[in-house]
Amino acid sequence: MSALRFAMVTTFYPPYNFGGDGIAIQRLSRALVRRGHHVTVFHDTDAYRVLAPGAAPEAQQEQGQEPRGLEVRRLRSALGRISPLLTHQVGRPVVHGRRIRRELMSGDFDIVHFHNVSLVGGPGILASGDGIKVYEAHDHWLVCPTHVLWRHGREPCEERQCVRCVLRHRRPLQLWRDTGHLERQLRHVDVFVAKSEFSRRKHREFGFPRDMEVLPYFLPETATPLEPAPSPHPRPYFLFVGRLERIKGLDEVIPAFREYGGADLLVAGDGEHGPSLRAMADGIPRVRFLGRVDAEALDSYYEHAIALVVPSVCFETFGIVLIEAFRHGKPVIARRIGPFPEIIEQSAGGLLFDDNEQLVAAMDSLRKDDALRREMGAAARDSFSRLWSEDAVIPRYLDILRRAAERRGMSEVAECLALESAA
Repeated sequence: MSALRFAMVTTFYPPYNFGGDGIAIQRLSRALVRRGHHVTVFHDTDAYRVLAPGAAPEAQQEQGQEPRGLEVRRLRSALGRISPLLTHQVGRPVVHGRRIRRELMSGDFDIVHFHNVSLVGGPGILASGDGIKVYEAHDHWLVCPTHVLWRHGREPCEERQCVRCVLRHRRPLQLWRDTGHLERQLRHVDVFVAKSEFSRRKHREFGFPRDMEVLPYFLPETATPLEPAPSPHPRPYFLFVGRLERIKGLDEVIPAFREYGGADLLVAGDGEHGPSLRAMADGIPRVRFLGRVDAEALDSYYEHAIALVVPSVCFETFGIVLIEAFRHGKPVIARRIGPFPEIIEQSAGGLLFDDNEQLVAAMDSLRKDDALRREMGAAARDSFSRLWSEDAVIPRYLDILRRAAERRGMSEVAECLALESAA
């Protein structure tokens, strides 16, 4: 056996996706295809349309055409938004269940990799298919009905108050969470993956009963341009990249630039909280909103930034924008919460802050001290290659699968994975 067949099962996949998890699944799928494997992605377009009822994603720019060896099967029902709503409420793939089970069994997949399955099938989908089964926790859905451990829409969750919290988020209750349904379905999964040590610890604290491997996100290496492009902004600047949501913490950061004159804050991204943030920044000339920025232009903004500012106030599972900055040799200034201290400690590529006084001090340090900025930038770039590049992470992923195959007695698959992870 020289090539394996992978099934990726997820709610969101480009261009029908929000945030980074769909793009991360695409990166993983393409990386496996480059190594000679075959990947089939199953995802639900009805779920995307429930959450984004406006313009069809076909009108948006896709992340390039999929390579040969990567098939994408988009699930869509005549019931439209009713389909994911039923899945959300009963914890099973009510509408698409028969098709998913049939295709996962007939596809002869060696590995069935579940990602965000909340609306494509819920826990009930975990019984589908054969081969090695992996569940990757891109968020905290396994222990949190709102996925993000953001209690009552205003604070990180340290103690369960789920009924009140779900109602505050204006979501319907999921009664199946109190029936043991999730725990019964977990038995079908061979290995669970967390994106950071922090996320693994949070799953354990909130009662998740299974061991978890830790596997971070990765990015492909990029070629160094022969000549640096000119800066896209006329003044020195710090950069924020991400969806404009309350949990991303810009509400706490924007006021600091009312008095800070040493550099600007450029905000790349958009989201439902954007209008509130723009209103807050009205009259602060040092804050500029860029809206959605395509990948090539974003590279230029990273390249010329003093540092990336990551002010999230919630418990994220990883923080892929940190390694985007590291790939460009840029230091990061991140809030001391969630997985960020872990990433900064591993990389020596940035500074942490707890409040705006510490944020301003960190910005001044990197803006004024060229040697410190270069030292942290070099450490960031080196750590990216060692820890978060495709060549660093994919062998770890394949080794996790190899050990799972050995536990299942799937010797032929284990042998192939051993050769791959050692290559």
